[in-house]
Amino acid sequence: MILFGTAGRPSISTGDTADGIQKVRSLGLDAMELEFVHSIYLTKEKAPLIKQAARSSHVSLSCHAPYYINLASPEKAKVNASINRILSSARVASLAGARDIVFHAGYYMNRDKQTVFKIIQKNIEKISQTIRKESLPVILRPEIAGKNSVFGSLDEILELSKIPRVLPCIDFSHMYARTVGQYNNQAKFEEILTRIESKLGKPALKNMHMHASGIDFSQKGEKNHTMLRDSRFNHRHLLKALKRFKVTGTLICESPVPEKDALLMQKEYKQI
Repeated sequence: MILFGTAGRPSISTGDTADGIQKVRSLGLDAMELEFVHSIYLTKEKAPLIKQAARSSHVSLSCHAPYYINLASPEKAKVNASINRILSSARVASLAGARDIVFHAGYYMNRDKQTVFKIIQKNIEKISQTIRKESLPVILRPEIAGKNSVFGSLDEILELSKIPRVLPCIDFSHMYARTVGQYNNQAKFEEILTRIESKLGKPALKNMHMHASGIDFSQKGEKNHTMLRDSRFNHRHLLKALKRFKVTGTLICESPVPEKDALLMQKEYKQI
């Protein structure tokens, strides 16, 4: 089965992270992604309390590292800061019981894409070595980016996933926006899943971490997330593809009211 959940606390939550977890369970959802996008707000002292809340509510946790990451920056200080943000996210998230650490890896900055890939690959290898040395029970999840000018194509993410303790975060909405609407039917979604299986093996389809939501885009790619009803993103075809390939893992919804669209996808998935 696929666990459906929200990016951050659901909108009905008026309390802290623990309250958000409880609200996720009360809605009948199974997962929540801790959003460290602007800051790593969770402390090492409070993380075990979040772990307990998730366990008692039977909610699976993941984590999105800060947006301020560029592992290919020409400035060494910014690269080091980016590495530290990912590692800091992994350390505190693991204490909270989150396994998957999602992040956007970097930017091309008008440079050759293969050159940028090699720089990012080298730095993710460093991060992987550190999490293994520290025995952190996490998986690094570089995410498909929503703009074609930003590092994070499907091929790049899959190639990075050859590094130990690295697997992709497949954001189907970002893939749709990045390709200016090309990936938006069952055949195209199945093509993505076939490429994952071909590159990483069938076990990768049994351990997926995914994002999906409504999304607006221009010729340059992603503009903003929307509700599914306000987008042409074909989530029904996505769900059919996931069902046909017997994908298991977690699907996090990043719509503005994430629980509403997560529940919609959960319901439709069960009906297929």
